[in-house]
Amino acid sequence: MAKTSLGTGLSSLIPNKLNKKTAVPLKKNGFASSDSDEIIKIPTEDIVPNPNQPRYYFDGDNLKELSESIKEHGVIQPILVTKINGNKYELIAGERRLQASKLIGLEEISAIVRLATNQQKLELAIVENIQRDNLNLVEEAKAYKKLGEDFNLTQEEIAKKTGKSRSAIANIIRLLDLPVEIQRGIITGKITEGHARAILGLENPEKQRALYELILKNNLTVRAAENKVKEVTVHSHKRKVLKQSDPYIQDLEDSIQQKLGTRIKIKKHGVSGKITIDFFSEEEFSKIVKLLN
Repeated sequence: MAKTSLGTGLSSLIPNKLNKKTAVPLKKNGFASSDSDEIIKIPTEDIVPNPNQPRYYFDGDNLKELSESIKEHGVIQPILVTKINGNKYELIAGERRLQASKLIGLEEISAIVRLATNQQKLELAIVENIQRDNLNLVEEAKAYKKLGEDFNLTQEEIAKKTGKSRSAIANIIRLLDLPVEIQRGIITGKITEGHARAILGLENPEKQRALYELILKNNLTVRAAENKVKEVTVHSHKRKVLKQSDPYIQDLEDSIQQKLGTRIKIKKHGVSGKITIDFFSEEEFSKIVKLLN
């Protein structure tokens, strides 16, 4: 089968004429012919999940709304499947439509049968979800990473297949470097992509968590979050300059920082001076106090 061009959208996957009564002509291996796609009805119980499905978070309310729409108007756009063993089919694209149909007890669903490799199934699932805005950023990042790791695709190749820029792919994948709780905040909509990128400006995971909590607590805008990152990085730069002038103070600061997990500043004048310990949340403050007791 000729490889589908993903950058031009899914319109090429849908046949010009809908024929719900005529079955798709099958080749000897049991797969549908790619040059004669037609829509057929398939029992929902005969469709198994796509192991490479990039979407794993489903909003219950949105799924219920879709099911009500399907109850009223039917499945307007068919799902995409590939035939596997016996009478079973593996889902390629259309997870929400399938789940919503099952939710209202539909026993059959309109589908297009298509022969596809594992890589093509993942690519098609990603593009369909992106075009429908169904994937959250973390799911999208994991899907791109899987394409790169499992099928040895470069970010440039992934960009061409999905219609995005290489820098956009790289920036989305970077979100997977964030702590799990922050990724969960992206999935549930507590913070935006802009907030997440601002948090990535901090390298220390503890600082990232602290800024995340600060964003939630004070409802910070993306610009405000970026300013907080600048404050931290500027202070860190100044501290590095001071460290270079006194190797002993630098080593001492590093040692204390590792033990407390937060930023430390030591100012020494002769035999006197002061030590400043920074914290960015109540949790971090409590942790520092506990370590010092």
